[in-house]
Amino acid sequence: MKRNWIIMGVVLLLAGLAVFQTISARNEKTALPAGVGPQPGLEAPLLELPGLDGLTYKVGGKRDKPLLLNYWASWCVPCREEAPDLTRLYEQYKDRFDIYAVNVTVQDEVTAAMEMVKEFDFKFPVLFDYQGRSMDIYSYKAIPTSFLIDKEGKIVEIMHVVEPKHLEQRILELSM
Repeated sequence: MKRNWIIMGVVLLLAGLAVFQTISARNEKTALPAGVGPQPGLEAPLLELPGLDGLTYKVGGKRDKPLLLNYWASWCVPCREEAPDLTRLYEQYKDRFDIYAVNVTVQDEVTAAMEMVKEFDFKFPVLFDYQGRSMDIYSYKAIPTSFLIDKEGKIVEIMHVVEPKHLEQRILELSM
């Protein structure tokens, strides 16, 4: 009788180990390697940040329009160079395309960021990342970095400096 209990315990232990290995193998296939952020073809990670207008903005999941999630700081020279193009493209395509300009506030000053918003007349939502959460979630290494996200919530492309003609072409492709 005691022998049957031992055999039964070993069988249950082996079955539990098999289930654990199967679940671990599944998670390894869907998880990104350490230090690697979101990539084209993958769903945009969930993100929720406060906007300058007092609203809370969410990223992740299906959307009505494609989205350019643009990370910037007021001291960043390439960010300042691409700002007029982002403003122009948004004004031209705002009915087909969204921009969320995420200020990397943890590395910037709110007053300087607000001055830049005013200087370039940003009409799109400006979000503030006070704690650097988006840096952890999106794993970008430099700014400017923009994530182009389609209506299905998948990352289509990652850009480090927005090239206006290329972005305009992508907006037209994605908003059809």
